[in-house]
Amino acid sequence: MKKNKSLSKKTKLVKGKLGILVGGGPAPGINGVISATVIEAERSDISCIGFYNGFQGISLSKDPERVDLVSRHTNVGETSKEISRVDVEGGSILRTSRHNPTDKELDRAVKTLLHLGITYLVTIGGDDTASSASRLADRANGKIRVAHVPKTIDNDLPLPGEMPTFGYRTACELGANLVRNLMVDAATMPRWFIVVTMGRTAGHLALGIGKAAGATVTIIPEDPEFGSSKNKINANLVCDVLESSIYKRLAMGRQDGVAVISEGVVLKLLKGEMERLTGKTFSYDSHGHVKLGEFDMAPIWKSELDKRLKRLKVSHNISITTTAQNIGYPLRCQAPDSFDREYIRELGYAAVQFVTAQKPYHNTTKINSAMVYIEHGHMRFSDFSKIRMIDPKTGKMRVQVRLVNTNTQSYKVAREYMIRLEKSDLTDRNKLNALAAVSKMSPEKFRNKFAHLVE
Repeated sequence: MKKNKSLSKKTKLVKGKLGILVGGGPAPGINGVISATVIEAERSDISCIGFYNGFQGISLSKDPERVDLVSRHTNVGETSKEISRVDVEGGSILRTSRHNPTDKELDRAVKTLLHLGITYLVTIGGDDTASSASRLADRANGKIRVAHVPKTIDNDLPLPGEMPTFGYRTACELGANLVRNLMVDAATMPRWFIVVTMGRTAGHLALGIGKAAGATVTIIPEDPEFGSSKNKINANLVCDVLESSIYKRLAMGRQDGVAVISEGVVLKLLKGEMERLTGKTFSYDSHGHVKLGEFDMAPIWKSELDKRLKRLKVSHNISITTTAQNIGYPLRCQAPDSFDREYIRELGYAAVQFVTAQKPYHNTTKINSAMVYIEHGHMRFSDFSKIRMIDPKTGKMRVQVRLVNTNTQSYKVAREYMIRLEKSDLTDRNKLNALAAVSKMSPEKFRNKFAHLVE
């Protein structure tokens, strides 16, 4: 991704009203971006209007629900909301929605914003909100400057230098604390916890939680065992990873463990497999995404695993207890940690600098809309056209998704500390015999059953 030139300190500001809206799911730090944006805008004598319910609010009504946002109350009346200290709070004071506006609705939104005197717009959201912001900017034809602040606990927006999206670090820390508690519970009353975390397309959150907590094994859609991002698999492959990890743990003398699974793994499954596992046909949201929140995947993976482990109970009186646990929604509205509080202040400041600069530039090409980010301590702005791609499912333009790079040292380290079947477990006779003994299989049968995981 090419870098733009930073804005000059001497750049003159163009005064006007600034609108703020939030789209997509909640993430720690949203209110901090709102607060930082308003405070910096006021320094330039720019008034701010907050629009409730994201793009749903501005695209479906000519008179959207809104509020004047001020850093602190003076004599501005009852219609205003003070935001000076909301930066430490979770949630979103402007609420949010996942509405995907049509082109006609975006045209209405542009007219509504201009009618209200909005010439600058700061949007806060993930890849879907970024796509909507990009489309609105195109249809505004330069009349509204749009800055998008990337937000998602999934950490899947294409920021340079592996810079995280805000909210990810806080969600990862809380998730890791919860998993660490489960690991103590598992060791205290021997069992395996099957934990499912959020992460629709990419496994950053699950991998980060598992790595930080020291989980026994973490499974994400990008794992090399599952092939390329376009490759589809059956549920047996996922269960093979889980089952073999349990046997390897047993060979170490332990009947306890915690497996962290990214919810997006289910989207790697063949269509027939998804329906077999869930007993339902998947429904989709307005952006074309499967509504994963409608499926409690932890009990489903537990059930599939229990079917395999039942053989040990019936034939050899060896009981492996499993317990399902989802830790998705509790992560989204956690109060931001110190990293995210510092980060979101810089992002809010950068958003205002971009939209109010008289001549925003991306290298030598003038742009009126961009995604803002921080790189090596400097604010940067990425032209929407540089981060968009055609969605093969819908044929429409959307913002690219950043997947976990499994070729990095970071991923390698995460794998090194997992209890997961390795090639040496099948080639070393002593290791293979130990695994065969605890699984009550012959060495040959064990090798034949799990060899595909390490080939």
